[in-house]
Amino acid sequence: MGLSIGSRMKLNNGVEMPIFGLGVWQIPAGATTQRAVTTALEVGYRLIDTAKFYGNEVDVGIAVRGSGLPRDEVFITTKVWNDDHGYETALKAFEASRKRLGFSTVDLYLIHWPVPGLRKETWKALEKIQKEGKARAIGVSNYMVPHLEELLASAEVVPAVNQIELSPFLYPKEVIEFCKKHAIAVEAYSPLTKGHRINDPRLKAVGQKYGKTVPQILIRWGLQHGFIEIPKSSRPEHIKENAQVFDFEIRADDMRALDSLGEGLHVAWDPTDEP
Repeated sequence: MGLSIGSRMKLNNGVEMPIFGLGVWQIPAGATTQRAVTTALEVGYRLIDTAKFYGNEVDVGIAVRGSGLPRDEVFITTKVWNDDHGYETALKAFEASRKRLGFSTVDLYLIHWPVPGLRKETWKALEKIQKEGKARAIGVSNYMVPHLEELLASAEVVPAVNQIELSPFLYPKEVIEFCKKHAIAVEAYSPLTKGHRINDPRLKAVGQKYGKTVPQILIRWGLQHGFIEIPKSSRPEHIKENAQVFDFEIRADDMRALDSLGEGLHVAWDPTDEP
């Protein structure tokens, strides 16, 4: 198998990023986020994914500092929101996120959404942030092939990561292959379909073969495809359950069956037609 909760992936700029982490989208700010992040770090998670839009950057910072772990052991991702696109605005937004987190550097800074018009200028700001050592890596989120082609046509830095919604029910092979071709790591958000397919009998049948829950099958599927997985949960028991995916391997025939479930299911945003 070779994968463990501590496994890291080398990004295209040499930075090593954990392959598994906690997403904190829609986790309420304050004690709930702090408790979720604290639990995750205790279990062995070393990647925490937040964003300005989530409103809980402060609490992520509090929990990471309170963990007692060295700063360089925990990989922190945050993102520039739609209202902050543009060169100077994005630079200011990054500084505000950095202040809320309470860290001198961020490990990965992403463009949250391919907002038309200003995203090229925003990327130039991210390139400056990385060049100055304030972010160890930069990337994008919700970028489909046309957005990536546009970016690469003018970028000095190739994105290290593209974070997109991914599950067996949403398996956009074209953008995945494009990212592989350009050495852009693919990171999966909402891998558990926000619960929409948790009761699917086909998933349950696969889970029974391995003595695993449906969420564990969904996460392991992504890991075996080489995706970085960031399942979201605020409940300690689910945070622990989601991490118990490194003691088994889904066989090739079952992976093919899971691959065939694609139905274009979006449970978050659909950026496909974003100009």
